[in-house]
Amino acid sequence: MAAPTSIPRSEHILSRRQIDDDALKVISRLQQHDHETYLVGGGVRDLLLERRPKDFDLGTSAHPQQIKALFRNCWIIGRRFRLAHVRFGDKTIEVATFRKQVPPETDTERKAREEARERARREAEARGVRPRRLIRGDNTFGTAEEDAFRRDFTVNGLFYDAASRTILDYVDGMRDIRSRTLRSIGDPNERFVEDPVRMLRAVVLAARLDLSIDPAVTAAIRRHRGEIVHASPARLLEELYKIARSGACERIVRDLGSTGLLKHFAPELDKARSDALWRSLGALDRYRCGFDDAPPTLRNALLLGSLVSPFAAVEPPRRRRGPDGRSQRPPEVTLGALPIARRDLEQLRQVLDLQRRLADERLSPRARRGLMHRAAFESALTWMTIHGRTPELVERWRADAEGASSDDTERPRRRRRRRRRRRRPGSGPREPEGGGPEA
Repeated sequence: MAAPTSIPRSEHILSRRQIDDDALKVISRLQQHDHETYLVGGGVRDLLLERRPKDFDLGTSAHPQQIKALFRNCWIIGRRFRLAHVRFGDKTIEVATFRKQVPPETDTERKAREEARERARREAEARGVRPRRLIRGDNTFGTAEEDAFRRDFTVNGLFYDAASRTILDYVDGMRDIRSRTLRSIGDPNERFVEDPVRMLRAVVLAARLDLSIDPAVTAAIRRHRGEIVHASPARLLEELYKIARSGACERIVRDLGSTGLLKHFAPELDKARSDALWRSLGALDRYRCGFDDAPPTLRNALLLGSLVSPFAAVEPPRRRRGPDGRSQRPPEVTLGALPIARRDLEQLRQVLDLQRRLADERLSPRARRGLMHRAAFESALTWMTIHGRTPELVERWRADAEGASSDDTERPRRRRRRRRRRRRPGSGPREPEGGGPEA
């Protein structure tokens, strides 16, 4: 086993003071029980690039059940690969056991796996139950070195030892941090065929972190960009929403278009590259950059609208009559094979439908109160903040909403009077249950 390059505290800028206190507690307890544990991945990368990490993930030699035994606030998640989540209130520290590189399947192994899946399907159909999806086992634990070489890019392969305050570098990632270069661990042609989403992540990381892409990585992307269609559509949609929340969406979409990746998984967005799209994404980026972290107001419906509204007619949610007089639903918005949730699309339609009403100065006080109680009201104001040019109108609506909320809180609830039952005509006074007094 090759020894890593150990970079002492005097030769890097990463400090323990920059790391979350709860992450340091988890590291300390695992190390006290003789488990090798480091801060890994994007947390180390971002701190070395003088950026604020989104989260602090840990890598350890302890197995998931060993981690759970040390932390009462720990939950084991995942099916393909088990992870430990140590929770501190609303915060979660993810702890992953070091993994080793799983060799690619041989033709014989792939054939055996497909035969097993087909056999399980036939047995399930014979019993009249739904066939269970077979997941390839990936709980193959390894060493820190094996875990480093399993990662995608060298800037993500650095480990920080909080006890000695040193950085362990197995993949020469510190050189690429200093030169601000994105380089693949191993042959990028092989790594991108193994997981095509890595091509997408290469473009995203380079744009978001202002890195130059290694020529070998660029050549591999251009050679294998068509492989992206084999990635999970749900995973690609999740990555697209992450891009929209990144604060660098315009640059990333431009770069995805120039590399040819965009047309393979979102062809409608690729064809719509124009000034209208760049204005929409630029407005979204400016709003996002006003916050340290992605705000909860940036819901999927607003991200979807920023991406598709420049080229798609997102009609209001009400039904329309067709030429034959029959009710017709609004046309669906599509992005290749990406599974856009209907609830997000319906919410987007409601947000866009509210824009005209919110801009109407002739609304009565009752109509204004009704709009403020609509479920899409907050999202509609956020859309107006991002894409509108009337900040004074937004401020007026927010002030009215806060005033209405305080009025509802301060106003005592009136006690409803109970209606007395009317007696039927001709009925006499009700006698007591035990009957009247004896004569």
